[in-house]
Amino acid sequence: MNKKEIFRTIKFTLFSISAGLVEIGVFTLLNFIPNWSYWPKYLIALVASVVWNFTLNREFTFKATNNVPVAMFKVAIFYAMFTPASTILGNYLAEKLLWNEFIVTALNMIANFILEYLWDTFVVFRGSIDTKETKRKEVKE
Repeated sequence: MNKKEIFRTIKFTLFSISAGLVEIGVFTLLNFIPNWSYWPKYLIALVASVVWNFTLNREFTFKATNNVPVAMFKVAIFYAMFTPASTILGNYLAEKLLWNEFIVTALNMIANFILEYLWDTFVVFRGSIDTKETKRKEVKE
């Protein structure tokens, strides 16, 4: 791994941490709604963090100029798989096995972090990583 990829991984990690804070913040606020089960709180918090994370990582981590709707569609494909799996498993752990909801959410966030980094790198932004830098150089010349 070269320096550029290490720096990209660090940026992705930091933005993911900020998205995690968004997710935990929204999840915590939704815990004040009485009689809500785990899954709607988790789902709303997840969507908020996905939008946050996609926007920052596209702009600053991957520096991609690919088509935003296409990139979002690829992200939607990932979440079409990840969201039901993590929601069902999380709900089972929290509601049936009575695990702490914050621990379940943290485990989902760790899985999301690893899987999304791989998906973004090899699917969403494949072929368009650092194209923003290239376009800036072309404009200057």
